[in-house]
Amino acid sequence: MKAARQLMQKVAAEQITTGVLATDLLWPQLIEFLQLAQMDYLIADQEHGTHSDDLVAAVCALGRQLDFPVLIRPIDTETSTIRRAIDRGPCGLLLPTVETVSQLDRVRDSIWMPPRGRRRPGGPGNYWVSDFGYDSWKQQVEDDFIVLPQIESRLGLENVDQIAAHEITTAIAIGPYDLSMELGVGAQLGHPDMMAAIRRIHAAGEAAGKAMWRIGDGPTMVREGFHFLCVGEPMAMLKGALVDAQQDAVAALDEKGS
Repeated sequence: MKAARQLMQKVAAEQITTGVLATDLLWPQLIEFLQLAQMDYLIADQEHGTHSDDLVAAVCALGRQLDFPVLIRPIDTETSTIRRAIDRGPCGLLLPTVETVSQLDRVRDSIWMPPRGRRRPGGPGNYWVSDFGYDSWKQQVEDDFIVLPQIESRLGLENVDQIAAHEITTAIAIGPYDLSMELGVGAQLGHPDMMAAIRRIHAAGEAAGKAMWRIGDGPTMVREGFHFLCVGEPMAMLKGALVDAQQDAVAALDEKGS
């Protein structure tokens, strides 16, 4: 897929690459907003979000039409879940709580068509493929399909080298809040144990020749040497902007009265 290929070319060039994880609210026009903001991708969160499959499929279709990358975060990595997620037509997946290579083997077999895998294509994700022949599916879907396994547990951290090196891993990823809970430091993302885990995941990616995907404050992540960034959840970002606007207005009134 052109959108996936362009996204990963930018990541491979180590350019600053930004996107958002839409959990609370998802709508097609969000793609237009992101393009106007010169962001690079959108992830539709179906792990924690309540977005319907029809809506996600429509957003994926619009992304394909505009060559704007739309990925999905499914609720788990089970075969049926992955096959249904790909039926919605994304250009990749952000995989939650990947702990073992065997999980990625199962995901691989759910993505790849026979004879390499066990994929049974169907649904809206078929509409843009030129035909249902193996070569077309491989070239137009599988070859550029993005897979971002999230390290969110102690076991995942223990196996991160093998996970990063897996053949379908496009870039290694982190689930910072869940991992911080597993490490017993709560949401203290700056805790030394958490920072050590981030460095461990980053090093595993570098050893495998792959970037690391992170979510958080953009400037902070850039200063720490990261470039494949998720800069937030759109509704949380809107909430923050509204709070700032209110506080700025009150501050301006205070200045006027002093």
